[in-house]
Amino acid sequence: MFEVRIVLVSSGLLLIFVDSAMANRGPSYGLSREVQDKIDQKYDPELETRLVDWIMLQCGDDLVRPEPGKQNFQNWLMDGTILCRLINSLYPSGMQPIKKIPETKMAFKQMEKISQFLQAAEAYGVTRGDIFQTVDLWEGKDMAAVQRTLMALGSEALTKDDGCFHGNKEWFHRKSKTHRREFSEEQLRQGRTLIGMQMGSNRGASQSGMTGYGTPRQIMRYDSPRRNGDESTP
Repeated sequence: MFEVRIVLVSSGLLLIFVDSAMANRGPSYGLSREVQDKIDQKYDPELETRLVDWIMLQCGDDLVRPEPGKQNFQNWLMDGTILCRLINSLYPSGMQPIKKIPETKMAFKQMEKISQFLQAAEAYGVTRGDIFQTVDLWEGKDMAAVQRTLMALGSEALTKDDGCFHGNKEWFHRKSKTHRREFSEEQLRQGRTLIGMQMGSNRGASQSGMTGYGTPRQIMRYDSPRRNGDESTP
């Protein structure tokens, strides 16, 4: 039995690697098992239910709802078809980013659909740090990362508020909108001449009471007449 790995490079070329050793790998032990356990603990079953509810509403009633559980959730999404339908549903008719979603059992075609979804999600506004890797879903390496991507996608859709979002608005966090201000060239020029308050202020500053550079300091006795205001010589 062989394992097929596909890498999509920037030029659009698909590199296919066949590895029989990795295909026969058994369960993880030791440190790798501990790492996988920690990743699995981040998976949220309640969040899974929310995401399934949203995807069902967003994509239409023809989808078959999966049985609860991380493995079932992975199997439901891993061929890439539902993910492609999901991202397309967030665009108006005729503007969908993924034009063709073929039904196929070929592994590299399914992974290609996952890759198309990830690229479209990033173009939609999901930050790269919230994008999962293809193997996170395909091999079940990190299903919590898949949940994170879908939650970020839902938040983007809710924030855009363009009429394409379907579902409960309480399911996702609405991102704060930025308010960009425009300044004229004259305002920008005046701003360059101002001293920021973090640098201190020079208002009211003068050289009153200051002695010239290099002038010797006058040292007088406490009972000196000149110290007490008498300018006459003793």
